[in-house]
Amino acid sequence: MKAQRQDAVRTRKSLLAAANEVFAAKGFRNATVAEISRRAGTNIAAINYHFGDKETLYREAWRHYFRESNRIHPPDGGVSDDAPPEERLRGQINSLLRRVTDEGNKEYHTAYMEMANPTGLLEEVSREELRPLRLRFASLVREFVGPHAAESQVRFCAHTILSSCIMPMFVNRIEPHDAATNGDSWRIDNIETYADHVIHFALGGLKAIRQLIEGRAESNV
Repeated sequence: MKAQRQDAVRTRKSLLAAANEVFAAKGFRNATVAEISRRAGTNIAAINYHFGDKETLYREAWRHYFRESNRIHPPDGGVSDDAPPEERLRGQINSLLRRVTDEGNKEYHTAYMEMANPTGLLEEVSREELRPLRLRFASLVREFVGPHAAESQVRFCAHTILSSCIMPMFVNRIEPHDAATNGDSWRIDNIETYADHVIHFALGGLKAIRQLIEGRAESNV
C-alpha cells in the first residue's frame, strides 16, 4: 500500500509538471490532455483519476507552481517582519523582481497566455493565492503613506511600485539576450541594479505622497 501511495504521489507530481509546461507554452485551449499525459509518462486515465478533468488540472497546476515559486522566491525576500519598513520594502521588491525574471518560472507564462486568451478558469484560484500577498504589500505601503491615506491612495501606490517590477517580465520575454548590446534595448539583465533603482524611486514617491496627504489634512483642520 505504501508503494502504491508513493507511485500515486509521483504520478500526480509528474502530471502537474507536464501540465505546467504545456499550459505555459500553449495556453489552456491549445493544450491537450494527450500531450500532457505523454510528457508525464502516463495515460489520460491518470489525469481523470487525479484531477477529474482538464479544467481542474489547469487550476491545480497553476496553484501548485505558484506556491512553488513562493518557496523558491519568498515574498518577504528573507527579511523578518520586525525589520524596518525600508528593509521589508527592499526585500519584497528584490524577491518579486527575481521571481518575474526567473526564466524557469512558468506561472507567469501561464498567466500571460491567460491574459492573451482568457478562459476565466484561473480567476478564483489566482484571487485566493494573490490576496494574502496583496494585503501584505498594501499594509507595508500604508506604513509609508500614513494613517490619513485613503484606501484608494494606498492601492494606487502599491500598483505603481508593483508595475515597475512586473514590466521587466514582458520586456525580457520579448527582447532576446543579445539585444542588450543594442542601445535601444529595454531589457533588464542586472536585476540588483534595477532593484536599487525601483526601491529609491518608490521611497521617494511614497515620501512625496505622504507629504501631500498630510499637507491636505492640515489645511482642512
